[in-house]
Amino acid sequence: MPSSIRAILVFLFDLAAPVIAWIGAFLLRFNFGWPVPYEHHLLVGLMVLIPAHAGICLWAGLYRGLWIFASLPDLKRVLRAVVVSSFVLLAFVAIYRGASAVPRSTLMLYPMLLVGWMAGGRVAYRMLKEHRLYGALSAEGKPVVIVGAGRGGAMLVRELERVPDWRVVGFVDDEPRKWGREVLGKPVFGAIDTLSQALADEKARHVILAIPSASSAMRRRAADLAVKAGAHVFTVPGVEDLLSGRVAVSSIRPVEIDDLLGRESVEIDSAHVGAMLAGRSVLVTGAGGSIGGELCRQLARFAPAKLVLLEQSEFALYTLEQWFVVNRPDTQIVPLAGDVKDAARLDEVFATHRPQVVFHAAAYKHVPLMEVGNAWQAARNNVLGTMRVAECAQRHGAARFVLISTDKAVNPTNVMGATKRLAEIACQALQGQGGPTQFEMVRFGNVLGSTGSVIPKFQSQIARGGPVTVTHPEITRYFMSIPEAAQLVLQAAAMGEGGEIFVLDMGEPVRIVDLARNMIRLSGFSEDEIRIEFTGLRPGEKLYEELLADAEQTRETPHPKLRIARSRPVPDGILGQLRDWLGQAGPVSDDEVRTALGRWVPEYTPYEARPALRVVGGTAVGGERAASGGA
Repeated sequence: MPSSIRAILVFLFDLAAPVIAWIGAFLLRFNFGWPVPYEHHLLVGLMVLIPAHAGICLWAGLYRGLWIFASLPDLKRVLRAVVVSSFVLLAFVAIYRGASAVPRSTLMLYPMLLVGWMAGGRVAYRMLKEHRLYGALSAEGKPVVIVGAGRGGAMLVRELERVPDWRVVGFVDDEPRKWGREVLGKPVFGAIDTLSQALADEKARHVILAIPSASSAMRRRAADLAVKAGAHVFTVPGVEDLLSGRVAVSSIRPVEIDDLLGRESVEIDSAHVGAMLAGRSVLVTGAGGSIGGELCRQLARFAPAKLVLLEQSEFALYTLEQWFVVNRPDTQIVPLAGDVKDAARLDEVFATHRPQVVFHAAAYKHVPLMEVGNAWQAARNNVLGTMRVAECAQRHGAARFVLISTDKAVNPTNVMGATKRLAEIACQALQGQGGPTQFEMVRFGNVLGSTGSVIPKFQSQIARGGPVTVTHPEITRYFMSIPEAAQLVLQAAAMGEGGEIFVLDMGEPVRIVDLARNMIRLSGFSEDEIRIEFTGLRPGEKLYEELLADAEQTRETPHPKLRIARSRPVPDGILGQLRDWLGQAGPVSDDEVRTALGRWVPEYTPYEARPALRVVGGTAVGGERAASGGA
């Protein structure tokens, strides 16, 4: 039907409203008998109400929306028109006096019938249209239970009713007042703990988490219950998208392990961080890495005058540059290829771009890889590279230098951790020399999805059909998201006064074998289909990492997720000793590197080869005995 004809029909429908409401009010008043004494009132009233109502409907904007999408804003426009029409009726009754007064009950019935006709017609049209378009789909989709019977869950139901893929059978929610009630015609079965029973009763094998504002512990509990019940688990976007109505079926995605390990959102002092960065030249080394790249993306939010991206990998540098071209074209970036051990290149970069804030994220950080055959390269990259960037920053007058360190620097049992601790010591020594640059170090543990981390490895192993390899049944690690780590690095940089080693609150450690089991289940497999195999601790690995997070070894900061480690004094003359050692041509054997590291990092306990674990009847035997990781 042409839109012009449709508009005329809608207008005529609304013009019929005062006729039906005015005559209907009299019929109701006289028990559906024709009010003969009031025929003149009826005629004169219609002559006034119809043209007045036509103008009121146009004024109220009733023809802006489409009836198929009739909703609360349309109801508000209808009510606005009814209120004004009712005042017109009152004015008519006050002015016009016929043979007898108009019955007072008609003054009450008229607006009620007017609302019923105008609003009811729109709602009925939408229901009819949606039934014709989507009604047949309700029996076709996969039955799904939604976790969360709030506003976001209700919006999700509306969207899912429009597609043939899903059929919502009900909700579970931890709010007792919702139990036994309905949301858009769908029952709320009970608490989240009843999810398994709800899935069984409804023969459903799919769950959608619509609780983006809930704690990560609650999301993890709901996902665990669904996975144990053999269901496939999906999630929706953030709460902002849900509450603003931007949720769409296309945004529903399978739950990933990041969602279950996800931590509470980080609040940082944006004004303080912005004051440090806005309008300044900022350099990030290792800009193409997981942390370096996220740091660059976070830094762009604070309007630096220039963002200098230094990266050794050409492909990583190109990838980051293209991200900025697409997502942050207003940010001035300078992508530079270079090695942090190249003193001449560093001098050129600092002299040309004069960075005032430096984030040093470049490092070799894969523990087993650096332990055997690469120890000297780890020392040169992690210690010499740090010293050269730091000394260059000091020489060229940079205001701040921030070293991205690691929890493996605490009581290290591997070359990587010991070299990062030595890099911290070098920065502390440079801070002790005085000068224009403040040196700060930030330690944290594993980040979710970083290059070479365990999660992408497990995903790849599951995709191949297994087995999923875990080094030890009791091994644990701390995890945090890359954005969270980057934000806390910025917060630490802004609050540092020079020489501090900041320790990030990493939350509770996660058993890697539990992580593997969850990933297998989330992928839709059982442990019978994808088995877990224990391979034994790799060179340099600990059973658990230490963060020095207790009150005796750290002190508080104004931010609840940041503490400052109490570190031992730095030996005199260490910078000269490190320059002499790292300046030799090499090669230097792994054992010689370990011996040297032990001289400057007394808490370092070198890795000793241990027999690998074997899996016998599902039980790990042999191998590790006392790999607590402590000194």
